[in-house]
Amino acid sequence: MKKERVINSFIDMVKIYSPSLNEKEYSEYLVKQLERLGLEVYLDLGFKKYGGNAPTIFAKLKGNVSGEGVTLAAHMDVVEPCANINPIVDGDFIKTDETTTLGGDDKAGIAAILEVLENLIESEAKHEDVFVLLTPCEENGMLGAKNIDWNLVPAHMVPAKNMIVIDNSGRAGLIAHTAPSKYDFKITFKGRKAHAGIEPEKGINAITLAGVAISNMNIGRIDTLTTSNLGTIHSEFPSNVVADLCVVTGEVRGHSLESIFETLNSYEKACENSVEKLGGEFLFEKICVFPTLKPTDDLAFAKEFAKVYESMGIATELQIIGGGSDSNIFAEKGYNSIIIGVGMEGVHTVNEKLDTRELFKTIEALNSYIVK
Repeated sequence: MKKERVINSFIDMVKIYSPSLNEKEYSEYLVKQLERLGLEVYLDLGFKKYGGNAPTIFAKLKGNVSGEGVTLAAHMDVVEPCANINPIVDGDFIKTDETTTLGGDDKAGIAAILEVLENLIESEAKHEDVFVLLTPCEENGMLGAKNIDWNLVPAHMVPAKNMIVIDNSGRAGLIAHTAPSKYDFKITFKGRKAHAGIEPEKGINAITLAGVAISNMNIGRIDTLTTSNLGTIHSEFPSNVVADLCVVTGEVRGHSLESIFETLNSYEKACENSVEKLGGEFLFEKICVFPTLKPTDDLAFAKEFAKVYESMGIATELQIIGGGSDSNIFAEKGYNSIIIGVGMEGVHTVNEKLDTRELFKTIEALNSYIVK
């Protein structure tokens, strides 16, 4: 590993503006890097379906020993504010000037992948096929991963089923293997307008309908593996009009679909009771944002990678996490993912920083796992 090269590569990348839906310049940079290293590249154009401008990048470093290979995955987009990032090297940390995010989420993961490829090629090490999968728009509902047209991916470019996603916050040694499904819901309450000062009794206030329903909903921690939250309550009327429309949005996420649907059904029942009591009507809509992520091999892959960390003297922790990622989308396609830490801290904030010591450990662990 060439640590200076890793740092320079990371700094070069974070200076490229690449928010969700606008990763084109960064994707072009990455394609050049991958082709420079001699990898075969295939570009999926799923971004045309959702108004983005960057492809999902499939790449393959052909192995020199037989085997199923491994997939290294990360995402290209960065959350705003991410224009004119000014990365500052402060000892072992790279941080921002606190006016933007840093972009370690997930350009640190991509820096790790590029360095692993450099090492494999320079050392002429023995390894199985190494597949690389870099997605746009992960931070915006995993749109890149969701819109891949798998029917068009050439057979020899379809990634290996065992996938290491370098996108976990925190130190090296953290290995997430299970993540929840998330359902968004939208409730539209419809009442009846009336003049609030002259004849309010002729109206049905949709905001009141929403309030009564919400007061009978269990929001927050539902059980050990299920959570819910309200996001917005929207109604815009002057105070002299009884509001006839109110829209409520929220989410339920959990590791058990039974618990998720039980929660959603209880919310719908609360709406029914509100309307039965006060009049009016409601429309309850729900949509699966992403499915659950669960290991398909009884944690064999996660435990195998944990042994690599342990051989380096790094404490490991197998994690069940509460957030979603591209891994959830790939799980539906049969991929067996682990999500590993790479030293990101304070992600999605202007106080974000990257601990390069943890980044280097992650690169070393990936090298150790891949080299035969």
